[in-house]
Amino acid sequence: MARLHLFDLDGTLLHGSSAPVEISRQPGLETETVALDRVISCGLIGPPVYVTQVHTLWAGLTEADVAAAFEAAPWLVRIREVWTELTRNGGCCAVVSLSPSFSVERLTDWGAHAAYGSRFPTVPFTEPVDPAGVLSAAAKVRIADRLCAEFGVTRADCVAYGDSMSDKDLFGVVPVSVAVNADRHRTGLATHSSTGRDLREAYGLVRAV
Repeated sequence: MARLHLFDLDGTLLHGSSAPVEISRQPGLETETVALDRVISCGLIGPPVYVTQVHTLWAGLTEADVAAAFEAAPWLVRIREVWTELTRNGGCCAVVSLSPSFSVERLTDWGAHAAYGSRFPTVPFTEPVDPAGVLSAAAKVRIADRLCAEFGVTRADCVAYGDSMSDKDLFGVVPVSVAVNADRHRTGLATHSSTGRDLREAYGLVRAV
């Protein structure tokens, strides 16, 4: 049976970090971005405000910064191995994240069949970010439905992996979900829970389901 595996990025495929934080390490803006991550996690600002502030913070960002951040990020191990296996078994995998599209889309080189993030202008920035292209928890569900149509499956054939409130809506519409390194508030929303730095452990919980 074909299945669609939907992966969050920040705190899920990235262990204990987010793409914006990793990108910000390169120009020395980690502290500012960690503070923004805390504010959005507490619900004090929404994704459009967060993205606008990060875009302003990254005024001098270069493509070299983005590439270096991707290579140095604290990824879970065996991501490519898991994606190769599930593809060999007839499944599909996609990454859907609120993080910048220019970072998320790099994961197609690792075997993701699709990757969606909040739309940012090309680096280095010469134009403002469009709030209409910023993703949200609800947008993850809309993208999942679009991917289901593209890959010829339904929500009933989906497995979602995530760690935060941005995954709550998606967890609520698919039959199987895995909380990856999530706190107790998120693990209570998921079918399964996994901790550690190996994606194969999370995948193993649903591999035979």
